[in-house]
Amino acid sequence: MPTPPAVIFDVDGVLVDSYQAHYSSWQSACREWGLEMTQDQFVATFGRTSREIIVELWSERFPTPELVAQLDDRKEEWFRDILRRDFPGMDGAAELIYELQRAGFALAVGSSGPPDNVYLVLDRLQCRSAFRGVVTGVDVQRGKPDPQVFLLSAERAGVEPRHCVVIEDAPVGVAAAHAAGMKCIAIASTGRVRESLLSAELVVDSLRELNAARIADLRARA
Repeated sequence: MPTPPAVIFDVDGVLVDSYQAHYSSWQSACREWGLEMTQDQFVATFGRTSREIIVELWSERFPTPELVAQLDDRKEEWFRDILRRDFPGMDGAAELIYELQRAGFALAVGSSGPPDNVYLVLDRLQCRSAFRGVVTGVDVQRGKPDPQVFLLSAERAGVEPRHCVVIEDAPVGVAAAHAAGMKCIAIASTGRVRESLLSAELVVDSLRELNAARIADLRARA
């Protein structure tokens, strides 16, 4: 039997339009700790893990992993509170997931976000059961653009990397997909510009532009 195709979804900016929620949660956490994050700093670091951002911006204030984790945990608590109050699901996300599932695609999630964040999104979209494998930030030691997160996602989905297509919204995610030997579709979601995503095989402005046939065609290209 031929190997079934697979799609690996990032979460932030792909399944949930989380740009504003992340910015707001950083502002709330910073107020609690007497810190400041400017809009420029947020834009420059958007898409990286909270741990990496804390170390880069405030390493003197948070010199140990334990202190970093305290701010990291609090920031993510604020983020989840925002999503519970007003969930900004990406337009067409649930429909695409279930179309791909019906078409026989193996589905996985490859995210550097905390497990609580990832599962909150999947549950709000009512699609957790559609995924064969879910990889979150606690499962990997190296963040994107390292391919570890997508290689592990493919392994958990039971599909070889060469049969996978990744849906991403960040340049480092596109680079990680290619490093894993996978094709990549990039979505220019909030906070992203198409010009930064042109290394992907396909760039779209909405998940509504995608369907099972289009993704299968992309995967089949040499």
